Amino acid sequence: MTKQHPAVTTQDPDGHATPPAPTAVFGRTTRLDVENPPPDLYGRPRLDRFMHAITAFSDVYTPAMGRPLLRRNPRLPAPRARAPLTLVVTGHRAVAEDVVELRLADPSGDRLPAWQPGAHLRLTLPSGKERHYSLCGDPADRGAYRIAVRRIADGGGGSREIHDDLHLGMRLTVRGPRNGFAFCGEPTLLLVAGGIGITPLLPIAREAQRRGLDWQLVHAGRTAASLPFTEELRALDPARVRFVTDRVPTGAELLAGARPGTAVYCCGPAPMLAAVQDAFADSPARALHFERFTAAPILDGRPFALQLGTDGERVEVPADRSALDVLREARPDLAYSCQQGFCGTCRVQVLAGTPEHRDRRLTAEERASGALLPCVSRAAEGATLVLEV
Repeated sequence: MTKQHPAVTTQDPDGHATPPAPTAVFGRTTRLDVENPPPDLYGRPRLDRFMHAITAFSDVYTPAMGRPLLRRNPRLPAPRARAPLTLVVTGHRAVAEDVVELRLADPSGDRLPAWQPGAHLRLTLPSGKERHYSLCGDPADRGAYRIAVRRIADGGGGSREIHDDLHLGMRLTVRGPRNGFAFCGEPTLLLVAGGIGITPLLPIAREAQRRGLDWQLVHAGRTAASLPFTEELRALDPARVRFVTDRVPTGAELLAGARPGTAVYCCGPAPMLAAVQDAFADSPARALHFERFTAAPILDGRPFALQLGTDGERVEVPADRSALDVLREARPDLAYSCQQGFCGTCRVQVLAGTPEHRDRRLTAEERASGALLPCVSRAAEGATLVLEV
């Protein structure tokens, strides 16, 4: 989710590892002779006894010191993932047009796990749907988590359930907090939010104010009534916050406040992210961090097919659609959440065919056993994946 500029890479455009770079020595360019190193540090034809002794000691001592780090004590239990939390809804209020805020607390009043700005929760709703929502409260408040949810009338139903069916006192299973949009604490910041995209950026602004950093925030939306948390932002520092509601701003307008060395944090709808990314190269900003609402547009897709069971229905996946989109038309009850390849909710099993894995969740062993996340993963052009669904 993080893009740095300028970037340093050790791969070529095709993804292959590049050869070792030449070593510059006093303005000349030469290559180290790794096949026939000189016997002495200074190139003399005899061994340097001191360096020879140090090398021999290192050959024995270094591996011996490293071995305990590579092995796990068999008497200790294997590390476990954090157990899910059961939290109760203690607050449910409107904070903007079509936006409600939830407060979630431990039923016994215990302190909640700590979190950092940019973190999110994974909620299991009463219907069984799982959804991810950014934490928008104060990390110093360990008594409750705050999230805000905009109603999406034509979405998958999670937001409508939160708006219409959740009530005070109801209990939810919650996993997290987990952070995929971490705040790096750069001294100069520009925060760019689109609508409900303010949720991860509000804690970042609060932390930047607490640290005395040089920060600015731009919050854009359809109308002033549609923007949540405007009063909280003004309370931090009204001179640092700008609201845009009279037009759709360009990427250059959104980045207009960036100064040399600025780190930009952006969260919002896909058109806003695309506009900021397009304008970023011409801005004086140094780094761009962004978080998406949904999966990134498919730009390099190729058509392939899915077969639902060994003798089941065959469906085509176009180049510009995800396998999850097509699967949900055939199997409307298929669970999903993040649509970006990190939550694992939409996991299916491949019975035959070779997938192109593009997720950030599955281990090599899980992939080898046939696991697939259809929200982002695909197959070669013309190939068919047989799924157990």
